[in-house]
Amino acid sequence: MASGEQGLWAQLVDSENAIYGAHEGHRAAHAKGTLCAGVFTATPAASKLTRAAHLQGEAIRTHVRFSNAAGDPTKRDGTNDARGMAVKFYLPDGGTTDISATTASVFVARIPEDVLELNTARKPLPETGKPDLDKVGAYLGSHPEAVPAVEEAMLSQAPVSYLQRRYFALHAFKFISADGVENWIRYRWEPDEGEALLKREEAQQKDHDYLRADLEEHLGRGPQGFRLWVEVAEEGDPVDDPTARWPEDRENVELGRLEITELAFDREKDGDVLVFDPTRVTDGIELSNDPILLARPHIYAESVLRRSGVRRDA
Repeated sequence: MASGEQGLWAQLVDSENAIYGAHEGHRAAHAKGTLCAGVFTATPAASKLTRAAHLQGEAIRTHVRFSNAAGDPTKRDGTNDARGMAVKFYLPDGGTTDISATTASVFVARIPEDVLELNTARKPLPETGKPDLDKVGAYLGSHPEAVPAVEEAMLSQAPVSYLQRRYFALHAFKFISADGVENWIRYRWEPDEGEALLKREEAQQKDHDYLRADLEEHLGRGPQGFRLWVEVAEEGDPVDDPTARWPEDRENVELGRLEITELAFDREKDGDVLVFDPTRVTDGIELSNDPILLARPHIYAESVLRRSGVRRDA
């Protein structure tokens, strides 16, 4: 990897720290989260789309991490912020594969350099603690592709529960079936309970860590579920651009159901480093050339090194 690229990954983590602060032992983004255990079972329709091992119908063990998008683990859960749902599938051969998703339905940039430019514009001013709106406005004026994601973020509301939000995986992946048929797809998770949001004043009245308490309460009553769906691209749909939505009439296929069973305490202890990396795919799934997707393992490696001292090769 070129030294310039290595410098870019460090600058991107620095830019997140400049917005949220550097918090020892925590991720640079999605710093506050709760880990759960679960089981995923694919539908018959999944095995027709891809030969991937975890999508053939066998019950697959998973870890699921719900999180708030900010890089500050001390922020209140009631903050209007995106939420994350990352799922690690433990494959029959001993390997793993991951899906990382967020409540944002589109991303804010097409290339990592633009993320750095936007984060620099968003850096809070010392005198106000808020970004310079002129700088942010200038960025949006020169990067109109970022506007849908920013507008969505401005309208975001805190969730009633992590279990009552839809989550989108943002990037496209190529599915390859057992007989070699190829389709580009995008994942999303649909909650069994449907979506529910809080008004701003309701969110402000919630306890500081109400989302974790809600998970404990829900799971104390029994397993909680999500359905995994994919949107299937047609010819001409952009597969390398996470800022672009596909037309609403695209085919949707249900791949399976995730049953979340309990809080998990068996990872991220005794030096274990848990990373959810969407580029960690298995046979039957391939990556696009999306520059944001391909940058993720390098940025994660830099963040992992800083929070754990472990060098993880991307």
